[in-house]
Amino acid sequence: MIERVRGLLRARGIEVRRTGGAGGGPRRTLPEVLAHLKRLGVAPQTIVDVGVARGTPELYAAFPGVPLLLVEPLAEHEDDLRRIVAGRPGSRYALAAGGPEPGELEMAVHRVTACSSILGDRDPDGEPAQRRTVPVVRVDDLVAEHALAAPFLVKVDVEGAELHVLEGARATLARADVVLLEVSFFALVPGGAQLADVVAWMAAAGFSAYDLYAGHTRPLDGALAQVDVAFVRTDGHLRADHRYATAEQADALYRSWGL
Repeated sequence: MIERVRGLLRARGIEVRRTGGAGGGPRRTLPEVLAHLKRLGVAPQTIVDVGVARGTPELYAAFPGVPLLLVEPLAEHEDDLRRIVAGRPGSRYALAAGGPEPGELEMAVHRVTACSSILGDRDPDGEPAQRRTVPVVRVDDLVAEHALAAPFLVKVDVEGAELHVLEGARATLARADVVLLEVSFFALVPGGAQLADVVAWMAAAGFSAYDLYAGHTRPLDGALAQVDVAFVRTDGHLRADHRYATAEQADALYRSWGL
């Protein structure tokens, strides 16, 4: 009966599943990933959010009271930045893009502001994006200027320019436990970092991919376009044990399969 109901729902594009990875299924949402990390002892002292747009409320809610450093280049979102930091003592924001060196860059401002990028236009065949010069800051400089406390949880969502931000955040990453990145499977903007680039860069920085969540397909052909990846320290406690299960857990699992 249950499978029949699930089949009927699937035919209508609806999926019913257990949340939180229960029963061996993958986690699909940011709140599920963060709840799992918290259960395993992740407790940041500062959250660094680069590419804020209107904010990442699920991230802020997962760690109530933890100060925020928000970095967002578009003046259209400054009211959002003010509102967010006003409710979090010790929080700050910078109206700037993150990058490897301080200065200025031209940004392609998309009609959907969250799709704007310092790398260029997301829709080259459509209406040209507005060009705007924005200031650029290094995350490391902001962290040092405000004497922000580690360990850090870093989130970066900047439409293909993630590695530009991370180049200016190496000292911060050295004291981070978790890094949340939007990762693309195609160069959706000119020269945008793709999955292999990001995984290799993060591996060299001492981080391994730990969880996948969210994501969406592209209208062009239904291919997976982007997904969010949680990275953790390769040598950290979350990867200290490479076993699949304890002997007791494995036995219970195999018995549930009738073996």
